[in-house]
Amino acid sequence: MSKPEYQKIEKKQAPNWKVKVHEIIFEADTKWGKFFDVVLLWAILLSVLAVILETVQAIEVNYGEALFVVEWVFTILFTIEYGLRIASVGKPYKYIFSFMGMVDLLSLIPTYLSLVVVGSHYLLVIRTIRLLRIFRILKLTRYVSEANVLKDALRASAVKITVFIGGVIVLVLIMGSIMYIVEGPENGFTSIPTSMYWTIVTITTVGYGDIAPLTTIGQTIASMIMLVGYGIIAVPTGIVTAQIAINKNNQRVSTQSCPECSREGHDANAVHCKYCGEALNQKSN
Repeated sequence: MSKPEYQKIEKKQAPNWKVKVHEIIFEADTKWGKFFDVVLLWAILLSVLAVILETVQAIEVNYGEALFVVEWVFTILFTIEYGLRIASVGKPYKYIFSFMGMVDLLSLIPTYLSLVVVGSHYLLVIRTIRLLRIFRILKLTRYVSEANVLKDALRASAVKITVFIGGVIVLVLIMGSIMYIVEGPENGFTSIPTSMYWTIVTITTVGYGDIAPLTTIGQTIASMIMLVGYGIIAVPTGIVTAQIAINKNNQRVSTQSCPECSREGHDANAVHCKYCGEALNQKSN
C-alpha cells in the first residue's frame, strides 16, 4: 500500500468532530472558518482595548470592575479556543511549540499570573500579535507568499548583515576613542563608552543633543560621521533587497493548515502537507 493511500485511510479514521473543528479553527478557506477567525480577531481587539482602557485612571475608577470581568470572560474563551486547537491537531506538540502556538499560550498566562503577581495582566497586549492571522482571514495569499520571500531573504542575509554590524561596531569604537581624545571630559566626553554612545547616536542620525563636540576638530569629525551615517543606513537595506531579488519567486501559497502538524505555507494546489506528508483537508463551503 502506497503512502498516499495509507494517509487517506488514516484521514478517514480521524473522528469527524476533530476534522470539523480543525477546519473551523485553523482553516480560512471555508465559510465557517473565516467567520470564526473574524470573530476571533474582534475578540482579540476588544480584549486588548479593555486592558488599555484599564490603565486610564478615570476609566479604571468608574469601570474597573466591568473591565476586570470582561478581561476574564475573554481569557476563558481564549482558553477554550486554545484547548480546541490542541485537541483538533494530530500532533499537538507541533502546534504548542510553533510560533503562533507559543503566542496563543503567552496571551493566556498574564491573566492567570495576575492572581499571584499584581499588574502582570497588562502583559495581555501580547494578544495583538495574534492579529497576524488576518492574512489568512482575508485570504491575502499574495502577502503570505511575499512574507515568505522576505523571511528567506533575511535568513540568507544574516551573515552579511552580521559582518556589516561588526564593521560598524569597530568604527564606533575607533571614532569614540578619537572623540574622547579630541574633546575630553571637559566637553562632556567623560569616557570612551560615553564617546561611543555619542558616536552611535550621531552615526544613526538620531542626534539627541545631550552631548555635542565643542572644538573645531571635534565638530569636523562629527560632520564626517554624520555623512558616513547616511551611507551606513542604506547598506542593510541594500543587502536585503538584493537577496529578495535573488530569492524572488511567484509561487502561490494557500491558507490551509495541516491537520496533523498545523504548519502552513502550502502550495495552492497541494494535496498533502510538505512538512509531514499528511493529507490536507479538502476545501468546502
